[in-house]
Amino acid sequence: MLETVGRYIEKEQLLTPGCRVIVGVSGGADSMALLDLLTLLGYPCVAAHCNFHLRGEESLRDANFVQRWCKSIDIPFLSVDFDTRQYAADRKLSIEMAARELRYDWFEEIRQQQDAEAIAVAHHRDDSVETLLLNLIRGTGIKGLTGISPKRGKVVRPLLCASRSDIEQYMNERGVPAVFDSSNSDEQILRNAIRLRLIPLLEELNPSVREAIHRTSQHLAEAAKVYDNAISQQSAAVIQDKRIDIEALKRCPSPASLLFEILTPLGFNPSVIGDIAEHLNATPGKLFLGEHYRVIKDRDALLIAPLPGEEEQPSYLIERCATTLKEPMSMQIRLLDMPATIEKKRSILTVDLDLLRFPLLLRRWQRGDWFIPFGMKGKKKLSDYFTDRKMSLLDKEEVWVLLSGEDLVWVVGERPDDRFRVTDKTRKLFQIRLDSEKA
Repeated sequence: MLETVGRYIEKEQLLTPGCRVIVGVSGGADSMALLDLLTLLGYPCVAAHCNFHLRGEESLRDANFVQRWCKSIDIPFLSVDFDTRQYAADRKLSIEMAARELRYDWFEEIRQQQDAEAIAVAHHRDDSVETLLLNLIRGTGIKGLTGISPKRGKVVRPLLCASRSDIEQYMNERGVPAVFDSSNSDEQILRNAIRLRLIPLLEELNPSVREAIHRTSQHLAEAAKVYDNAISQQSAAVIQDKRIDIEALKRCPSPASLLFEILTPLGFNPSVIGDIAEHLNATPGKLFLGEHYRVIKDRDALLIAPLPGEEEQPSYLIERCATTLKEPMSMQIRLLDMPATIEKKRSILTVDLDLLRFPLLLRRWQRGDWFIPFGMKGKKKLSDYFTDRKMSLLDKEEVWVLLSGEDLVWVVGERPDDRFRVTDKTRKLFQIRLDSEKA
């Protein structure tokens, strides 16, 4: 076992010989074996124990057990207490996900404090098989069928070369003690049900099913390298600045697979991604929602944007004496006497000062807003104006308007209202110049 783990660490380049390692130790057989093995292999280890306070007295028992064992073998010991349930509730996470976040965030914090090269955790080959089956049951892409990776960032898994039975045999031979986590017997937890019920059933069909699934995951891991390379090339060809070119996407061998790989990391579930793939020819404006992002079907592209915040949109006042405004955009403000040269640019507003009521209000456009576009006589809803301009939903969300009282003076950066135009009766001008266009 010692030689097997040593060769695996070398083969996968998990650790530099003699480097300092943070070892996650729960007190269970797997983590206790990992600590013992790494110590025997000559790695200076620091044992790190998390008490998630999820199992009452049993949680305290585990913490005390690991501390006593580390003291008996002269291994530095660090521990932390977490209010896991409160953390999960505050962030709307499952208990499992909350514990994972807390654990790995703390591991990384102490890794840096201890100047350690890596964080070693005790996942083994059977865990990888269970993860593959878990992902398969929930629905997954090719990456979810590759099992657990031996290395991700600073986290390494030296025991993936060993099975649960290998570890149990090693523990018996070495006489290393361990504690049992009673929650591992709870079949209401899906992973436990897979280990305790599904895998034994599969072993009735094939006694070597664990090894067979493990080999398959390794083959898929190699195939995933080719797949990832192709996905990377195709992604670069179809997406730019969160904009997916629909025609380029359609030319790909599998548009649905490419969408899955682009959108899954952004929190879109397979069902929503499937809907997007089926609506590439849909009417512009169709909206698809993910956990943190949305996809908007535009005319020739899929636009990816964060979900809009629910907070109240800010507004800004512009007094008659103002000369600049920095938020929400940078602009220069001037009062000019007639006669004056009037520049006709979208980035410059020039209107009759005497027709304005101060302070002016700058805000986002709202449903129901209307104006009389410069050069026209009839009023027009902004929503219709945006449609005529073929603006996407994201473009519309970025539009600001300037108001005098209840009247719209300027669709900022677009078009002024005809009611405030300069005439031969104008004596003084009010002018705004957007800095983004000034240069």
